[in-house]
Formats: sequence, structure tokens, C-alpha cells
Amino acid sequence: MDRNPTPVHIIGGGLAGSEAAWQLTRAGRRVVLHEMRPLRPTEAHRTDRLAELVCSNSLRSDDAMNNAVGLLHEELRRCGSLVLAAADRHKLPAGGALAVDRDAFAAEITERLLAEPLASIERGEVAGLPPPEWGECIIATGPLTSPGLSQAIRDLTGEGTLAFFDAIAPIVYRESVDMSRAWFQSRYDKPGPGGGSADYINCPLTKPEYDSFVAALVAADKTEFHDWEKDTPYFDGCLPIEIMAARGPETLRFGPMKPVGLIEPATGRRPHAVVQLRQDNALGTLYNLVGFQTKLKHAEQARILRAIPGLERAEFARLGGLHRNTFINSPRLLDGELRLKVEPRLRFAGQITGVEGYVESAAIGLLAGRFVVGGAWREPPPATTALGALLAHITGGADAGSFQPMNVNFGLFPPLADGKIKRVARKPALAARALNDLDAWLGACPLAAQ
Repeated sequence: MDRNPTPVHIIGGGLAGSEAAWQLTRAGRRVVLHEMRPLRPTEAHRTDRLAELVCSNSLRSDDAMNNAVGLLHEELRRCGSLVLAAADRHKLPAGGALAVDRDAFAAEITERLLAEPLASIERGEVAGLPPPEWGECIIATGPLTSPGLSQAIRDLTGEGTLAFFDAIAPIVYRESVDMSRAWFQSRYDKPGPGGGSADYINCPLTKPEYDSFVAALVAADKTEFHDWEKDTPYFDGCLPIEIMAARGPETLRFGPMKPVGLIEPATGRRPHAVVQLRQDNALGTLYNLVGFQTKLKHAEQARILRAIPGLERAEFARLGGLHRNTFINSPRLLDGELRLKVEPRLRFAGQITGVEGYVESAAIGLLAGRFVVGGAWREPPPATTALGALLAHITGGADAGSFQPMNVNFGLFPPLADGKIKRVARKPALAARALNDLDAWLGACPLAAQ
């Protein structure tokens, strides 16, 4: 029996909203889950089911000891996740990946929430902010948030606009950059806010290397927009690098690859062109390629970017992309419990918070539900866990000035205390530490296992 007479309202019946609802009912709280489909359809969904997978049926790697998303799978299982339970029951052969029968997966989640006495599902659009009488609410509307709610969020937060493009630049692991070719320097050695005069990694290109790079970009295979994305215009501030390259061979040299204010230590001269990498997380383990948003196919990206001096052996935490999306600047707008700072009764969950991927969305939904429950469930997961690392990234670990959506990856985790562990053993050691710390965290709240 729910002792709190006010139900928790959750807007959005995707993976995040469904998982948040499940966690709340496990703790005895009543929920009202609002889903606008089928009364207001979206361009991507096919059915009116909750937790419909619209892009892929793969939840990616299920290797808990060597892959960060596989570790997140295991953490969610231990937290009593509805999404992972349904995925495990409806998994398909897919090598080391967790792929599911998407229809059976969504049907089970829908049926279990419909059968839950403490949950009710209301169909229809919430076209503005939840009314004050609803009390605590979770907004989990995802990348296809309705225009009315999007506008209301913009008005409330003062952000001006929500981002309608994932203008995503590739991110590399700092340790994979060859610093015998690259060097640290800010343009004109100018200190920046919160940094020094050598905040960027610079990768130099000679004229032949630059000309070859531009030619490769122009000739490379590109991904195409969905039909419903094609009419969304580019913003000049986030043009894909291949679009800039096609506008003329010198365009990139006067844009993100301009070499001004930089001197290459090996030659004592200004390079012909340069690729700059900027620290992407507070730990300094990840660096993004500045201005290198792209919609090249992933295999092409890896091939072409590894032709850049210093990035020949680059390992990517995330490859670039560009597609229509809606997400908030979570590091600036949310507190550590996913509450909107200007109106704490509202929590956000799922892709709208700037996490990428189905599993990551479900994870943030799970945490939002736990935080609403309160008590022992308000304690955030340790930053050494996949759950905690993802939460820390979107609520403060990422740079609010350049925040972009992110998948979970080991670059978000605090380094191991023993820095001498060999590289091949590092991921299993991070995973083992995460699961040990997760179990201790869950031990403080027995309800989490129900």
C-alpha cells in the first residue's frame, strides 16, 4: 500500500519512463505513466507499446568484465531492472551482444506495467509543464519530445533553445594519443577559464597530409538522414566536417583546423593545419576532436581519423554523428538527483538528459525512480560503478559549455588506485571494482532486489 496519497507522474513511456515506473512500484509508490502514443504518433515509432525499440534491437555488448555497457547491463540486473529482465527473457542469438525480439520485449514491459496495481497508464500528450498539483514528476520524453513540452522547458530553463541536433564529435581515450607527434598548447598560449595556457592536444598536418585528408572526407561514405529528419536545417555552428570539406579545399583550414596561434615543437613553425582535441571529462581520460561533428559511417570515420598524425592508434570512446534530437544541458540544469535546479519537483530521465543508448536511458530512469522514493534510495551510486559514472557525467562531470550526448564508457570511470595495472587487465579491474561497490551500495537498501 502506498502511504503517499499523491502519485508520481511520469511523462514518456519509453525505456526510461517504464523503468522509473517499475522502480517506484517496487518501493510501494503509485505512479501515473503518461504516453502520448497512439493519440499523437511520432515519426519513428510503429506501435503504441511502452519501451518500443525504434532504431535497433541490440542493447550492445553483454560482456560485463570488458565492456562498459555490458557492465551496466549487470548492474541493472542487480538493481531489479524491468528492462534487463525483459531483455534477458527475449534475447536472440547475437554473439556477445544482447539483442532482443523487439516486439516481445516491448509487449512484456507493457503487459507487466498494465498488470501492476500501483501503476496506471494515461494516453495523451502532456503539451506543457506538469501542473503544480501533480507534485513530483519525472520527464522522460526522449529525443522526440513534443513541441509544446519542448517550448515549455525552454521557457522555464532560460536556455534559449534545446538542441535539435546531436552535433556529435568523436571522442578518443587520452592514453591512445601519440604524444610524440602531438603536443599540448592553447592558441597564442592564452589561458582559458578554469585552465592554463596548454589545454588542447594539437595534431599537426603538412600540406600533403591535409590535402589527402580533405580528399578522403569528400569521397567517404556518409550516413543518410531518416525521411523525417531531412527537412531539419543544418546549423552553421555545427556543420559536419565532410560538408565543410565539400565547400572548398581550404574551408577546414579557416574553420576547425585553422593553425593560427600554434607552433609545432618539432619544427618550431606553424603547421599547415591542425586538429585540436579538448578535454571532455573532469577525469581527463577523454578528449573530443574540436569541431569534428560528422555523419560519416563509423568504419569510414575510424579509417580517416586515424590518418591524422598522432591519432594513428586512436581508440574511440565514441564516434561522431549528426541527427535530429532533443536534449537538455544537464550539467548546467540538473542537480545530483536529476532534479531541475529552477524547479526541483521536476526530474529528468533518459535520452533527454544527454545519455545515448537504450541501456543508458533505462539506467537514468532507474535512478530517477529511486531518487523520488527517497530514504536510502536517495544515496547516489558510487562513481566507480557504471551507474554512478554515467550519473556523474551528466550532472557535473561533463563540460556544460560543450555538453553532448554520451554512451557509457570506461573513460568516465575514476582511475584505479593501482596505476601500474597493465592495460589489458584494466577494464576487468574497473568492472570488478564497480560490481563490488555496487553490491555494497545496494546492501543499504534491500528493496532494490525486489
